Amino acid sequence: MPTIAELGENASLARTIARLNLATAALVGPGDDSAVVSAPDARFTVTTDTMVEGHDFKLDWSSAYDLGYKAIASNVADVAAMGAKPTSLVVALICRPTTEIEWLESFADGLRDGCLQFAPEAAVVGGDLAIADTTVIAVTAHGDLEGREPVLRSGARVGDVVAVAGTLGKAAAGLALLQSGNADAISAYDELVNFQRRPQPPIASGVVAAKSGATSMLDLSDGLSRDAARIAKASNVTVSLNRRDLQGFEAMLEEAARAIGANAFDWVLDGGEDHSLLATFAAGSTIPREFKPIGEIIARTNHDVLLDMAPVAEGGWDSVRD
Repeated sequence: MPTIAELGENASLARTIARLNLATAALVGPGDDSAVVSAPDARFTVTTDTMVEGHDFKLDWSSAYDLGYKAIASNVADVAAMGAKPTSLVVALICRPTTEIEWLESFADGLRDGCLQFAPEAAVVGGDLAIADTTVIAVTAHGDLEGREPVLRSGARVGDVVAVAGTLGKAAAGLALLQSGNADAISAYDELVNFQRRPQPPIASGVVAAKSGATSMLDLSDGLSRDAARIAKASNVTVSLNRRDLQGFEAMLEEAARAIGANAFDWVLDGGEDHSLLATFAAGSTIPREFKPIGEIIARTNHDVLLDMAPVAEGGWDSVRD
C-alpha cells in the first residue's frame, strides 16, 4: 500500500475527496482555492477545533475511521449548541509521511459517515493536507441559523430550568476503561469504549431547543461541572444541580466503574467528550422531550455550580493544562 509521501499531495487528496459526500449548501466544493457555500440567512455560525495525537487521542486506541467520525461529531455539536443547522466543514490534516493512503481513505470514510449520521445535508467542502512527525486534525464547521437568533451562553436567567440532551459520563467511562489497560473490562464494556471513540451527540436537539425558546445552551465537551460553570459565568448566575436527577446517568455506568475501581458519578459530573447539549429554559415553558431537567438557575452566589446546594469544584477537561 503506497504512502501519502509516495503518492504526493494531489493524488492523495484526489483519492480522499472521492470518498466524501456532497453538501447541499456547497455551490463549489473541494478542488478550487476556496469552497463557495450558500448562506440564506446572511448570517452563519463558525467554530473550529483541533485534535492532537498524544494529547487528544492515541492511534493505538482510535482508528483513522474513528478519528474522522469523531472530528465531525465534536464540531457539529458546537454548531448545534448555537441553535444552528450544520452546513459545511473544512478539515486540515497533518500526518506522518509514512502514513499509508489506506489510512487517509479510512479517515475520509469516517468524515463522510459522521456527516451522514449527524448532519446529512452537510459535508466536508475543503481543507488541507500536510506532513510532520505527528498527527493533527483541525476542523472548521459552519452552520445556518435559518433566521433564528443564536442561543448564547449568556442568556440564562434566575428561575430557568437546566436540562441536558444526550448522555453524561459515557465517553469518560470509555476513556477510563482504555487507560486502565484491563483487556477484560475493555471487551466487556465495549459500548462505552466505542462511545469514546465515536461519540453520539444529539445534533438535531440543538435546533429543537432553539425553536422551543432555550435561553442559553452549550456543547458538553469538557464535563458537566466545567461547562455548567461557563454558563454561570457568562450569565452571572449560579447553576444548581440536583443529584437525584443525575442518578440515572450514574446507574448506567456503575458496573463498569466497579470493574476498574472507579467512581461512576465522577464520570457523570466531570467527564467530557459526550458532546451532549446543556440548555436552560424559562420556568413554566414546555421543555423538549429530548431534554432531561437536572437543575435550575438561581441568583449568583460565591460559586458557579452547586450540587444539592453544596459547592462543586470545577473539574472536567482543560485543553491547555490537562
